[in-house]
Amino acid sequence: MFTRRFLPACSLGLAATPALVRNARGQGSFSSFLDGVRTEARRNGVSANILNQAFANLQPNDRVLELDRRQAEFTQTWPQYRDARLSQTRIDAGRRAYAENRALLQAIEARFRVSSRIVVAIWGMETNYGSFTGNFNVIEALATLAWEGRRATFFRAELMAALRILDAGHVRVDRMRGSYAGAMGQPQFMPTSFERMAVDFDGDGRRDIWDNKADALGSIANYLARSGSGWREGEIWGFEVQLPGRFDTTQADHRQMRAVAEWARMGVTRTRGSLPQGGDWAIVIPGLSRGDTQAFMVGQNFMQIRRYNPSNFYATAVGLLSDRVA
Repeated sequence: MFTRRFLPACSLGLAATPALVRNARGQGSFSSFLDGVRTEARRNGVSANILNQAFANLQPNDRVLELDRRQAEFTQTWPQYRDARLSQTRIDAGRRAYAENRALLQAIEARFRVSSRIVVAIWGMETNYGSFTGNFNVIEALATLAWEGRRATFFRAELMAALRILDAGHVRVDRMRGSYAGAMGQPQFMPTSFERMAVDFDGDGRRDIWDNKADALGSIANYLARSGSGWREGEIWGFEVQLPGRFDTTQADHRQMRAVAEWARMGVTRTRGSLPQGGDWAIVIPGLSRGDTQAFMVGQNFMQIRRYNPSNFYATAVGLLSDRVA
């Protein structure tokens, strides 16, 4: 769920090593940084025992910094991105996951009024239906990025949230694994998103998005339901359209909602079937910047998916995957 774009380390002319980063940014030693975090965390009620466990033998992780710098440019074209995420293997796995968890998904949909197909698609996109949730120590990753300094305020806040989550007993220190950027569990929530949006769906007293499918899938649904203007029950995310030959592509913007009748007057048609009878919709062309012309008409629920990850590539792929898994 966490996406940021920065220049690769090689383009900066230096290797992504903690020593060089520290010297360049004057952040001081890693141990002194942890001392400051420990003091702040204790003031905020985190137990000494949790801090001792979380910081035991902690060192900055060079691989985290290397991967962080590689997020600068999104180099895949829309067809490459789409085809990699809509492989038949992923679709088949999604259909099995949907069938095997049908009762749970129905219960989640009934509570949050969010499409279970979208929930499964996000689950599939984020962690391949829970099969790979990341192998980085979240505390180590967040501490490395907060100490490195370029986005110190953001990652220090995430680190403090992660320590509070441990202190609350939602997950053990050794099980708090995730991405290099600290996104955690089956939904890939950042720690502050966990605090705001994770739910204890099965009522066992813990919000376990790592090993408890009910909590993980319920948390995805809760995120979609509570973010922004909320999920619109019963509405589809969007569909593929054909654009007229002289279509002004500056109007292809997820923020430019128009009445469907207006799009129809411009010559926009649905690739399969007919346009909806009403409502406001936008046109997106995910690969426009690279010359790809595949276009989609999208509604408010597309915007909700973008709140999970603010990328038209991501939101469109989630929508297409949801259409295929159930």
